[in-house]
Amino acid sequence: MSKNTKSPGMVAENRKARHDYHIEESIEAGLVLTGSEIKSVRAGRLNMRGSYARVVNDEILLYDMHISPYEQSGTYFNHDPVRPRKLLLSRREISRLNGLVRQKGLTLVPLRIYFKGRWAKVELGVARGKKLYDKREDIAKRESQRDIERAMKSRMRD
Repeated sequence: MSKNTKSPGMVAENRKARHDYHIEESIEAGLVLTGSEIKSVRAGRLNMRGSYARVVNDEILLYDMHISPYEQSGTYFNHDPVRPRKLLLSRREISRLNGLVRQKGLTLVPLRIYFKGRWAKVELGVARGKKLYDKREDIAKRESQRDIERAMKSRMRD
């Protein structure tokens, strides 16, 4: 199976997050959505680029995730595309994440959205921002790995 194919329940992946951040750990959280939002998510009409999560009043809210309005419902029943969305986690997990974000200066970033059964889930990453030289180093590693694979493939043909 290649890297670009999605797993059966996966809707979207935030590849930019893995480029911009070092992901230290990841946590699965439930996602609170309205009816028109869940229909749009099932259709794959969402964008997670630039989205992040914050702890506000002992709740975790997901900001700047764009879920396009559902086209078949008209304009009256639709939702605001970029409204903050609540994430479902236990009190213990929320307080632990709040401590990590406050003390260590980490960020909460959504990595992917998928369905588990009939429930929409978010894989939330606890991340540390990369410096420019880290990004360049990752690109160089990826290109050298690609060159090695090409050389091995051409050698296998001969």
